[in-house]
Amino acid sequence: MSLRVAVQMDPLETIGIAGDSTFAIMLAAQARGHRLWHYGPEALSWVDGRLWTMGYPVAVQRVEGDHFSLGEPEILDLGRDADVVLMRQDPPFDLGYITATHLLERIAGETLVVNDPASVRNAPEKLWVLDFARFMPPTAITRSLGVAREFLAKHGAMVVKPLHGNAGKAVFKVEKDGANLAALIEMFNAAWREPHMIQAFVPEVSLGDKRIVLVDGEVAGAINRLPGEGEIRSNLAAGGSAARTELTGTEREICALLGPELRARGLLFVGIDVIGGKWLTEINVTSPTGIVAIDRFNGTDTPALIWDRIEEKVRARG
Repeated sequence: MSLRVAVQMDPLETIGIAGDSTFAIMLAAQARGHRLWHYGPEALSWVDGRLWTMGYPVAVQRVEGDHFSLGEPEILDLGRDADVVLMRQDPPFDLGYITATHLLERIAGETLVVNDPASVRNAPEKLWVLDFARFMPPTAITRSLGVAREFLAKHGAMVVKPLHGNAGKAVFKVEKDGANLAALIEMFNAAWREPHMIQAFVPEVSLGDKRIVLVDGEVAGAINRLPGEGEIRSNLAAGGSAARTELTGTEREICALLGPELRARGLLFVGIDVIGGKWLTEINVTSPTGIVAIDRFNGTDTPALIWDRIEEKVRARG
């Protein structure tokens, strides 16, 4: 079957094709004969009951510096002119992102949107994880310096990070002496209106932060992301490196618990982060990454698995 696929993502010229998950998914779609259009979320317009965008037909190839070509722009009715919308722009998960989920939710009865926009909106990665708190390290969500000081006194060294950040940006470790904690909370409060996430520092992070990818609730693969020299962050975008890994028993338990929830919410492509084989820290539903490295280490084809599931769902919709 040939599908019409509109990809809502960041500008194509900004991506690194060697490791970009969206690019790998687009290559796989093209290889199957699916037609691709590219647009940014700022191009969405709701007019008289229909959702429109200016989309560019796009062809992709794995050639550094010449990895895409665009056709003449077309006005697309995303409810009628697309079979699938891939919502793949990176955070920040701000009001622009949230507004795009509300608009895309309007076409849910006509077009398959991956991941489901209402579920993406209702499952922010560092908040939905609170539903599975028994697998989390000690955690606080707060803007209060007093709460942060009490947390530090109770748990020792801790990590402070933005509640809606991504790619390891603005992640700070605070040692047990609390030096600069007041200044850090002051800076966070000035930069963000929402509360911040504080977690007990898990020393096992030096051994890696595991990214596990689930496709339609089933484990597709995993990599262990190792922090760079002098770093606590293991995100590949923050200088971390990838290594082959296997799942622990606790990680399999976490995935078995999450799987039915992901399927019920229409969250087809999800990446979770686990430290020390047991500490669940994030459930990434907006624009998860890591499949290129996973497939390189494991000899798997995660984009093909994603398209198998998407095609099944489109057929089931009739």
